[in-house]
Amino acid sequence: MKNTKLKEYKRNIITLVFVFLAIGLNAQSNGLSDKESSIATTIDNKDLKWLPAPDFFPDCSFTILHGDISKPNLDFFFKIEPNTEVVNHTHNSPERMILISGDLEVQYQGEKPILLKAGSYAYGPAGKPHKAKCLDNGPCVLFVAMVDPFDAVPVTKKE
Repeated sequence: MKNTKLKEYKRNIITLVFVFLAIGLNAQSNGLSDKESSIATTIDNKDLKWLPAPDFFPDCSFTILHGDISKPNLDFFFKIEPNTEVVNHTHNSPERMILISGDLEVQYQGEKPILLKAGSYAYGPAGKPHKAKCLDNGPCVLFVAMVDPFDAVPVTKKE
């Protein structure tokens, strides 16, 4: 009787191992890693296509590095010319940013302004209003990674 329970226990363990292995392999095979090419670039790459940012971001431009602006998991460079202010705005997506060049002052609603220098990391929660200013040491170029599709909505003051 004891031997039968031990065999059943081993069989259950082996079955669980195969189930977890199958789930893991399936999760990996659903990715596009075999079909995608790797990417490595710099902000000075002449092949990058810089596009004007929306009108409420004057003197700003962006270039898509990876992904589609209308789909999740977007990576892009965002360029702000020296002495340019970025209006108070929100995004539906959290954003992860690394300042590549320049000095950028960023302020999230209810928080003190933060001075980012090249190499600084910043995280912005979804829906939290924020504004920025690229200082004299520009242009400021941010690497931005968004989880959800891109949007930017200016925050208008209530009268």
